[in-house]
Amino acid sequence: MKSTFLIPSLPEQYVKLPHLQPYAEVLQAIFSKLQERSPDDWKIINAEEFLTYTDTMLPELIHQKKIAYESLAHIYETLPSEKVIPDASATGFSIEKSETIDNQLLFFPGYQIAAAKITYYVTTGETWSEQMLFAPSAEHVRHFIHELNAIQRESMKAAITYLVDTEEGIGKKTYGAGEQIERKDVLLDEKLKNELFRSIDEFFTEDGRFFKEYGLPYKRGILLYGSPGNGKTTLVRSITGTTDAPVVYWQITEFTGSHSVQEVFSTVERLAPAILVIEDIDSMPEHMRSTFLNTLDGVHVRDGLFIIGTTNYPERIDPALINRAGRFDSTYEITSPTKNVRKEYMQKLDRKNILDESHIEAIAEHTKDLSISQLNELYMSIALTFHYEGIISFKERIKELQKQHRQATRNDWDSDSSIGF
Repeated sequence: MKSTFLIPSLPEQYVKLPHLQPYAEVLQAIFSKLQERSPDDWKIINAEEFLTYTDTMLPELIHQKKIAYESLAHIYETLPSEKVIPDASATGFSIEKSETIDNQLLFFPGYQIAAAKITYYVTTGETWSEQMLFAPSAEHVRHFIHELNAIQRESMKAAITYLVDTEEGIGKKTYGAGEQIERKDVLLDEKLKNELFRSIDEFFTEDGRFFKEYGLPYKRGILLYGSPGNGKTTLVRSITGTTDAPVVYWQITEFTGSHSVQEVFSTVERLAPAILVIEDIDSMPEHMRSTFLNTLDGVHVRDGLFIIGTTNYPERIDPALINRAGRFDSTYEITSPTKNVRKEYMQKLDRKNILDESHIEAIAEHTKDLSISQLNELYMSIALTFHYEGIISFKERIKELQKQHRQATRNDWDSDSSIGF
């Protein structure tokens, strides 16, 4: 049914309501262009969720050519219609038409949807902007938002998204998945490893069929803790790189606030089923901990969200984070590698076979408490010595690394250390 209005946008109304004219004339020009392109009963539709898409998600999908659109017109001659962007070419820049919705009327023909960020001029000389959505019905908008979420989810499976809290708000960077870490390359206790990967696999198989079949809540959180360098990051990378789901890393900083917490969770909820990785979760600012906990408890944390938290300092974790179901359901300690794991890891590192079985056995025997990263450093030292001097030497280097481990554990570094600036 066609809407009726007490105050239609007609010239005779401008005498009674002069401030209506600038706003109404812009909208009438937009409606006229939409009727010209695709005749329909066009309306302004309010969709709060869509407004969060217009700064980041929608421009990205347009730039990546993931969604078909037409630019029906730029709105004002007094505002930019093109932009200059950095380029990797020799010239350093390239010029292309603006692909944001600023000052443009964008039409999405597959959905009978139009969007624009409209600037309005007021008598004081100032301006204000409003993002607006046009469609024949709210149902068109609901379908459009659903499709945008699905398109973004598929596009994000091939990359890793990093959200960083900055002074100006959430910063976003997207990287290719990089070199994939296979699960077989993760050196952990086999029982722990199997439990972790089973939990992940069942969560993302057929959209959590296992959880629904057994009547379990379809959201999960795990916390990985342990000393630095023992493979927490490697484990997370193997999980995210071998799971068919979007992955978002959230870097907490001193600028983390209630707005950023809401924005991060709003982003990942649109992508569900998805993985949210929160590294160094102990760095959450003190004043934000209750807000974060309330967000985890909130009903808006939708089904399909798998949260992975990591920390090097479990003693700094708020007990409330892990003592209530629905926050972090399980905690796993990633310990220093056992003798068998140390032996297996040195064999894996020794691609040039410069170590014989007795060397590897001796190294595994005498490197108790050393982390995975320290074993990497040990092999680097062995390889350099062999490369330049043709000998295998590791006993002194093991002693040095174990001394560093003890000092780091006690936080008792020598004041005359040669390491530093």
